[in-house]
Amino acid sequence: MRVGNSRIVVCLSILLCLAGTLGADTRWNGTVDKLWSNAANWSNGVPNNTQKAQFVTPTVPECIVDFEGAAAKQIAVGDNGGGTLKVVAGSLTVSDWSIISYAQANTGDQAGHLEVIGGVLNCQARLFIGFQGEGYMVVDNDGVVNVYNQNVGIGEEATGTGHLLLKGGVMNLWAGGSTLHVTKGKSQIDFSGGTLTLTNTAANLATVTQAITDGVMKAYEGAGQVVVDTSSVPGRIVIKGIHRLQPSPEDGGAVSAGQVELKWVLPDPCQPGQTVFADVYFGTDPDFPIGGSVLTPQIISHKSVSSVVVQTQPKIRYYWAVDTYIGSKDDPVLGPIFSFRADNLVPVVDAGTDAASWLTAGAAAVALDATVTDDGFLKPYTVKWTVVSEPNDTTVAFGNATAEDTTVTLNGLGQYVLKLEAYDGEYTGSDTVTINVFNDSCEAAQSLPEYVPIPGDINGDCRVNDLDMEILKAHWLECNALDCNSL
Repeated sequence: MRVGNSRIVVCLSILLCLAGTLGADTRWNGTVDKLWSNAANWSNGVPNNTQKAQFVTPTVPECIVDFEGAAAKQIAVGDNGGGTLKVVAGSLTVSDWSIISYAQANTGDQAGHLEVIGGVLNCQARLFIGFQGEGYMVVDNDGVVNVYNQNVGIGEEATGTGHLLLKGGVMNLWAGGSTLHVTKGKSQIDFSGGTLTLTNTAANLATVTQAITDGVMKAYEGAGQVVVDTSSVPGRIVIKGIHRLQPSPEDGGAVSAGQVELKWVLPDPCQPGQTVFADVYFGTDPDFPIGGSVLTPQIISHKSVSSVVVQTQPKIRYYWAVDTYIGSKDDPVLGPIFSFRADNLVPVVDAGTDAASWLTAGAAAVALDATVTDDGFLKPYTVKWTVVSEPNDTTVAFGNATAEDTTVTLNGLGQYVLKLEAYDGEYTGSDTVTINVFNDSCEAAQSLPEYVPIPGDINGDCRVNDLDMEILKAHWLECNALDCNSL
């Protein structure tokens, strides 16, 4: 069975609940259609931020969040009955707890499912996936989950088992008390195209490391490697999975529309020296069958290749798979279904290196050396420099505020933060640079982390000269040791 965006799609639902009885203020019944926004689908109208929304019946249509600004005080998905909630667009904000599969009876067909495949789910308090029962949460495509306070519990109580499947999108556990609680044998987190981020603390890093060791965190159901990055995003731990085929474009990523080269690494054969062959499928259907379909045809058949060029269109998500022949009785070995989005990419802006400068005749002139990288899909980008912050009673004058490389004149002491924005007609990228202005070049040099005083610079003016010699002469043969009189 394939893993990823097409195999058997795990039904999902959102649950939020704890503290008190799970008697829902308004219950989903799906009488008319699948849309959250239709009041006729609810027992007591569309939920608001003072009501609990409850999804407890596996036989009614799934509920789909379809607009910006959906809200509930609490959400319970599954409570002595299953239920499915999908966030596909817009946003849903839950001000209190969110629970998937509250009761011990919520297993199998009665399990609760929450699926975030687009839009944003904001959890302002605790999120439990499999509280006492069996709960599933899937993040896929461009879905975003933000948890702002308290912990995310996966398989929370003694009878609970939780499954967090990150097939795409991103789940963020933000600062303010949001932590991850997992237990070996009760929790499963699988990375197959999605990303999890946490605040970079020693406690969070220890939790992640132990979860990988215990097999709680896996990549592609064990067919890949979990990668933990603590350096690329300041203050954050970023966790992803890489499949052993090492797909490019990155699974779940984005590329510039047009010609795209699909690349992969062929596995080792069962017998050394044997040739490994591949079948490759590519298209827009996330659920294509073996052998291809109209939307996901087979583009390579039984060839020993590791790349192919395809044509893509903007604003479309593409799916592809590589099945390999390694000389096994089980050939072909089915690979997962990878995905990427073709689009106009956001310009990448580097505003340059932070700098130290000094006043000369009452002003500091600083050269700004920025770099913008853009795919040029729409049209040439434009740039603009602006001031984010500056000391009081000072002025900032750009030589040319619409040029990447320009000069800026600063007329006072202190710290200046400048921002460069690049706009390509659709998306804006930005970055900042900080400039600290000092009285003179010596103060500026001494502010740098790499500054090392010169031996002999007694007066600390960044020079060794006659002034230092005079100081040395004035104190020649002086002693301030405790035994000076005995010398």
